[in-house]
Formats: sequence, C-alpha cells, structure tokens
Amino acid sequence: MFSSLLIANRGEIACRIIRTARAMGIRTVAVHSDADARAAHVRAADMAVRIGPAAARESYLVGDRIIQAALDSGAEAIHPGYGFLSENAAFARAVRAAGLIWVGPDPESIEAMGLKDAAKALMQAAGVPVTPGYLGADQSPARLQAEADSIGYPVLIKAVAGGGGKGMRRVDTAKDFADALESCQREAAASFGNDVVLIEKYILSPRHIEVQVFGDSHGHAVHLFERDCSLQRRHQKVIEEAPAPGMDPATRAAVCAAAVQAARAVNYQGAGTIEFIADASEGLRADRVWFMEMNTRLQVEHPVTEAVTGLDLVEWQLRVAAGEPLPLTQDQITLTGHAIEARLYAEDPAKGFLPATGPLDQLWLSPSVRADSGVEQGDVISPFYDPMIAKLIAHAPTRDEARVQLMEALDDSFVAPLTTNKGFLYECLADPDFAVGTVDTGLIARKDQALIPLEVPSQQAADAAAARLRRDWLGWHASGQVRAFRQGLFGFRLNRQAEDGIALWSGEHRVIGNSLAAGTLRADMIGADSVAVTERGQGRVFTFHAPRPRPGAHAGDGAILAPMPGKVIAVDVAAGDRVAKGQRLLVLEAMKMEHALTAPFDGTIGELAAVVGAQVQVEMLLAVVEADPA
Repeated sequence: MFSSLLIANRGEIACRIIRTARAMGIRTVAVHSDADARAAHVRAADMAVRIGPAAARESYLVGDRIIQAALDSGAEAIHPGYGFLSENAAFARAVRAAGLIWVGPDPESIEAMGLKDAAKALMQAAGVPVTPGYLGADQSPARLQAEADSIGYPVLIKAVAGGGGKGMRRVDTAKDFADALESCQREAAASFGNDVVLIEKYILSPRHIEVQVFGDSHGHAVHLFERDCSLQRRHQKVIEEAPAPGMDPATRAAVCAAAVQAARAVNYQGAGTIEFIADASEGLRADRVWFMEMNTRLQVEHPVTEAVTGLDLVEWQLRVAAGEPLPLTQDQITLTGHAIEARLYAEDPAKGFLPATGPLDQLWLSPSVRADSGVEQGDVISPFYDPMIAKLIAHAPTRDEARVQLMEALDDSFVAPLTTNKGFLYECLADPDFAVGTVDTGLIARKDQALIPLEVPSQQAADAAAARLRRDWLGWHASGQVRAFRQGLFGFRLNRQAEDGIALWSGEHRVIGNSLAAGTLRADMIGADSVAVTERGQGRVFTFHAPRPRPGAHAGDGAILAPMPGKVIAVDVAAGDRVAKGQRLLVLEAMKMEHALTAPFDGTIGELAAVVGAQVQVEMLLAVVEADPA
C-alpha cells in the first residue's frame, strides 16, 4: 500500500476520501483554488497545495498543475474523486506517465465507456441487453429522422459525450424531431465539443437502476448490488436508495450479472457503476431492463451501497489501485436493510431551484443519520462550484423506517441564512407514491408545485412560535391569524395591555437552542427575540419586535426609538417643526418592510437624530417630540 495520496478534487468527496485514507494511515494532500484556500477539505488534509484561481477551468481542471502538486508534495498516488477529471483518460495516462499511481480504472476502460454510442456497441457485442435505438455513424438529419420514425415515438436524442442531463431531448412526434435534433446538437457541441448523437426508445415508465461493480488487476469482478436513483429533477438525481424498491431476487440476479458481464468486457479495475433503464410499467422485470451507460468512477450516491453492505468503497479503491486483490468474493458480500440518501443543496425550489450562495452562518446536520459534507459552519457556498451542502443517509431494517428516519433528520437539521431544498426533500420523501415505492424518473415533474413547500407558514407554525414567545416574554398574549404584511413576509401580533408587538416571519432558518415543544412542532429561541420553527423540513423564523423604551426615554416622554435594527429611508420633519398626533415623522426599513414612526401627541420636534440612509440599532433615539404646554 502506498503511504501518501493527493486528492484531485474538493468539497464533500475530498473530505470523504481523506477520512478513509487517514483511517488507513495514508498521508493526504489536498489541492485548492483561491476560493477554497480555507475550505474544509484543505483543513482536513495533512498538506495543501494551491493550484490556481477560483474558476475550475483554471484550477481543478488543469491536470498538469495537479500532477505537479503531487510531485512537489511527495504524494505517491492521485485519487480524482468524482466530477472534474475523474473520467478523463488523458489525465489518467499523464498521472501514470509521471510515475504516480492512478486510483481509478485503466485509461482504455475509461475511453471504451466514455462515449455512449461506442459503449452501447461494446455492450451489445458482450451480450449485455441495451435499449432499442440507433447509434450509427451516419449523422445526417434525414437518417436520424428515419431511424426515429422506425423506432417509434417517443424517442430520446442523446449526445454521445453527454452527461448531467445536457445534450438530451425527448421527442414525442415526428414533426418535432428536426427542431429537437438541432437544439440537442447545438447544446452538445457547446458543452462537450462533440455534436454526435444517438437515438433511443423513450421508456414511458422509466426507473433508473444502477449496479455498483468492482474489479481488480487479478481478473476478479464483483457487484455490490443495485441502487435506485429514479427520483430525479431534470435528469439530476435528488434521492437515491439501495436496494431498489420492488426488486425481486430473480430480477436482481439477472441485472447484477449483466453489470458484472459489462465490467469484464472492458477488463475493469476499481469502482464503477453500470446504469440501466427499466420499463416499470408492469413492475421490475429482467427482460425490461437495459444498459444505458457506465460511470468509470465513484458515484455521489455510493454511501447507500456502503450502508447496506457494510463496506468502505474508498478503501476498496485504494487497495485495488495498490495492486491488491478485491477484499471479498461475491458470495461474501451481503445486503442488509435499506438505505436512502438525500442531497441537501443551497438552492431555492420556489424560484426554479436557483442556486444560493453566501456564508453558512449557522449549520447543523442531524446526528441521527450519516452526514457527508464538505462545508462547516462559517464556511461559504461559492458561486464557482456545485452548491451541495451535504448528503444525509439513513439506514434502517426496512425502507419505510429509513424513509421516516431521513424525514426526521431533515427536520432536525438547519442552515442559515441561505435558502435550501430541505423542505422540498421532505415533501419528496413524504409523497404517497414515493412512500410505497411507486417511483419513476418523471414523478417530480408530474407533482411539480405540490412538492414545493408553501411560502406562507401554517397557523400551527405561528401558534408554536407564539407559545414560545409567550413563555419568554411573560405577560404577552398572541392574537390574530397568520397575516401577510408584505410579499414574502408574514406574522402575527402579540399584545400586553395597551402595548403590542409584531412577530414577522422572514424565510428559511433553523436553530436548535432553548427548545420548547409546541404540538408536533419545535419552537426554538434564537437570541433574545426570535423563534425558529421547522415545519415539514421547512424552516420558519419569527422575529418579535416589542416596544422596549430605553431607561429615561419612553413614548410618554416623546422619545422616538428605533423598534428594530434597520435603515432610515425617509425623514419627513426637521427640528423645530410643529407636528400633530399620528403624523408620520420618518420611515425605517427593516426585514424588507417599511415601518412608519409617528408622533405620539401634538407638539414640536425638539431633537432630530435620524438621517436618511443611516443604519440604526434597536432602541436608538431617532427623534424627540416635545409636547405642547398644557
């Protein structure tokens, strides 16, 4: 076994590889861009080397710099993780040419499976079932149209060099084919520098089934059972699980055997994934499962396989790369229980899953499940890279127990102030079809807005917040319903005798602190005047603004105090002006709301401290109204 390893990646997967390497006594070297100089994977490694500016194309995708970093740091091997250069045959060759160990398959295997058309042809020759379609050299629009007509609609146009959902179009009728082909080829050329496509029969009830395979340099190849990654949004995986729901032993044996056959066809070494598409219109059947493609690297979703097999896939990768045989034979690999993984992202489901970037001021990942993350509290989600925060993985004896456990873990996790897809993930897991395992790749698209958490907090959430506030603000009582005060901001009123305050909800947030259970929801204090409530995975924060005059200055004295931190956006009076009771004096903007402050009685402005544009803190004196003589 080699003694030092450079990880040519970042974030969650770099941290994941470092954990296993350290447990094996292997020294680790991280690489980083300028944006990642203080990232979690850099802090976790034994040594770190800068490889360039923030943009991936100038750092993590520059193979020469990574290889030089390995040589300069004394690393003996390079692990590429996933993404970036992990499936780049030229990089793999360059690593070996530099006298370093490549933790991955042979470059020839990467090339053989890198283009979808060549891979399918190879699999056909090896006797592996493939989806009906056309993958010929004649790429003329007329020939492609004719092949699509012959296959029968709907069909799927796929870029042979594609991935991640790019260069892919579904076509339902012959008249739409030409436009879809042109669009697909244009996107493929822009994304991959290759506009060659293949045509496949589009499966109307598709399930995405994939099999984890491993090979070594001693001629051994095994499978580690299957995963189901059918819950997808725009061809991007959202939730993955192992084993596949509804998979009977006969179908499992046939699919896993086909996967091993595919791996042997390219003399595969290391970790790989054989992806299949299944027509699940009549359940999973061995004669309706076809080869799609092979990923010649570790997959993002590998933790669910680790959970059900009890194995460390990264350790297997390192041992195989060092020339050791596979640690176990096929009959020694067992499957226990069920595991489900959810990908927690900084993104806004209500705004088309727009990525969110910025600081992670607060981050708590539930300890009840496995959490693989590449960020920590205080880190920043950068606009330069994937906005994944963590993968949460639940493992239990049954699928439903794992599903419920993961839902509870989402409720018990929080991120602030960034918006996340946490509530969306909860709704996916709670969906009745998903709950019984009736899943296909179109489920999220069909459910659409039903899986997006409501922006308006429920009355139950407001009641929980009110109950918590009442306990901490003795003598205050909640009144009214949840009401909209301005777009995206909601609240309820609290009152005590003649005074009243307002609790405003301000987006996603979750903090575990001085907790008070209220019904089925938790209400947690944040500091002195805010309450966080999690409702079906979605965080709600209510911030209470009560009149709290500073000593020696209160409304009866005519002191106008800032009721909350904010910005002065308008001042309507000047010192010496006469004002009437109720007249607007100035406007404060706070939490995206405008708050008009008015004269408490008839009088004269005796002091004016407020200035337009100034930032003010709670209880800061803004003005003084001097009452008219009695």
